[in-house]
Amino acid sequence: MSEQVGVERVRVGAEAELPEGSQTEVTVDGVSVVVVRSEGQFYALRNNCTHKDFPLLGGEVSMGRITCAKHGAKFELATGKAKTLPAVKPVKIYRTLVEGGEVYVLPL
Repeated sequence: MSEQVGVERVRVGAEAELPEGSQTEVTVDGVSVVVVRSEGQFYALRNNCTHKDFPLLGGEVSMGRITCAKHGAKFELATGKAKTLPAVKPVKIYRTLVEGGEVYVLPL
């Protein structure tokens, strides 16, 4: 199995140190990415609301969505799709990988 050339995976942390509901910010290729653990899964999205260029980090997470704290736009964690106005454009998502008890993020 070969990794894509030039694609750096970014370590988020030990799975044991990232409890349910945690949000962690990492930088992937110079872009801020928020990593969320929700219902036992890890999701990674560009840390930026597509409505008004505001960080998603710290937004409420429920029912598989993260809510932008500024104007209440909701984005689906699994797909990045905008689910409520005022946002209409999706947020870029990233791949998460758990390997050897460590959590990583990679570009899709």
